[in-house]
Amino acid sequence: MKPFYCILLLFLLPKPLFSQEEVVHSIYFEFDKFDLKEKQATDVVAFIQALDTTRVESIQIFGYCDDRGKDEYNFKLSNNRANTIKNKLIEKGIKNKIIVTIEGRGRILLEEDIDNVSEARAKNRRVDVVVNFEPLPPPPLDPGVYDALKEKMVVGDRVIMRNILFDRGSSKLTLSSRKELDKVARILHKYKNLEFEIQGHICCTPTFQKEAIDMDTKKRELSKNRAYAVYKYLVSKKIPARRLTYKGYGNTQPLGKGSEFDRRVEFLITKI
Repeated sequence: MKPFYCILLLFLLPKPLFSQEEVVHSIYFEFDKFDLKEKQATDVVAFIQALDTTRVESIQIFGYCDDRGKDEYNFKLSNNRANTIKNKLIEKGIKNKIIVTIEGRGRILLEEDIDNVSEARAKNRRVDVVVNFEPLPPPPLDPGVYDALKEKMVVGDRVIMRNILFDRGSSKLTLSSRKELDKVARILHKYKNLEFEIQGHICCTPTFQKEAIDMDTKKRELSKNRAYAVYKYLVSKKIPARRLTYKGYGNTQPLGKGSEFDRRVEFLITKI
């Protein structure tokens, strides 16, 4: 099978008050191989050199395998793939000091209801080169959209929670996210009539996949799991469950302000 070539993905790693953009360049390998074709190597370097280098903060390299074979072998193969890409970048003049992660993550499990197993496996045999940029200030909010819960809100208002953070591919709340949700809980105890839907969003999975894989569960349910994590935490802070619902929207509701702002958690006011 010939290797697939580049897919460009853009997505957000939120930070307090600002958003950090990531660009991901994916390189696909043949079954059980970690050697790199010259055109692929040239494309990777051209991709890096075409970026706005004044904003590049770091580069991460993650290797993956399909679901076949033993775990130990797959971790070794995925690590070899990641190191192949790292060595090629350095050979072509990319500075080693900005490559902060080289990690083989082993196999990606298939979904139970996958339609094309061969295609899915081919797309799982890859390395992702993740370029992290210095954050840009967020764009102005639209009417009816806020960055914090307030007393006088109306049904249909949306609150974009910019300070609720997740590690890439994870639905586990970070320490800073829990601290932010502690503030949210205090507000909700004050304004006892507010009810809302917790919405999880992601950015830029391929068009045929509206949802992303949660690396903790190995299932394609990341936005739903992030929304549920927020829901569960607020309930643990004695916010009545009847005031909250949660739902994952995947990548179906982009803001249209740049893909770096699309991985987010929102509150949609449903009752006041």
